[in-house]
Amino acid sequence: MKALLKKDIFVLVRQMRVFLLMIAVFAVLPGANMSVFAIVYCGMLPYTAMAYDERSKWTELVSMMPYTPGDIVLSKYALGWLAIGAATVLSAAAHLIMGHIMPSVYGLTLSEVLPSMCIGFIMIAITLPLMFRFGVEKGRMFFILLIVMLSVGGAALVQGVLGSDGEIPEGLNALFSLGIPALAAVLTAISIPLSIVLYNRRSV
Repeated sequence: MKALLKKDIFVLVRQMRVFLLMIAVFAVLPGANMSVFAIVYCGMLPYTAMAYDERSKWTELVSMMPYTPGDIVLSKYALGWLAIGAATVLSAAAHLIMGHIMPSVYGLTLSEVLPSMCIGFIMIAITLPLMFRFGVEKGRMFFILLIVMLSVGGAALVQGVLGSDGEIPEGLNALFSLGIPALAAVLTAISIPLSIVLYNRRSV
């Protein structure tokens, strides 16, 4: 699996050097929105790697190599986890350091960065099985539909729980902080074996 992961990283760095640099810049810019964008977008890098695989016929070549479906599937999950983790560490470090230098500009805390990391994990857990089953092109349509549904549903949920002062009640905020990591862990535990099963079905 390590060789598969190294291959994906090499391809992404070689083909998307400027784009990856832009993500890194977004991660260190002030403001929560920039960091959230950089962290969550890193969760989409496995789809890009899979698109390159399909375009270069790698998916056919790898079937003749001594890799199990589990190795192939886990390498994509690991790619997404590493990318999200790297963006999270970079963003947290930048805000921690710059927060002492320019506290009025950099104010993002670790408790605000970690939920973004979990959201990236959740996105990977939900969408990668679709990509393994239908391929990147068809799977991307389901991904866009899912993002729209989550955005509308999330906005409605936030509006429903906001207090009269426009703030989320402290109890619900604590529940959210605990629930998001738990949800990410549960969905990931379900997603990986599901992806292996769907990958096998697609390969048949």
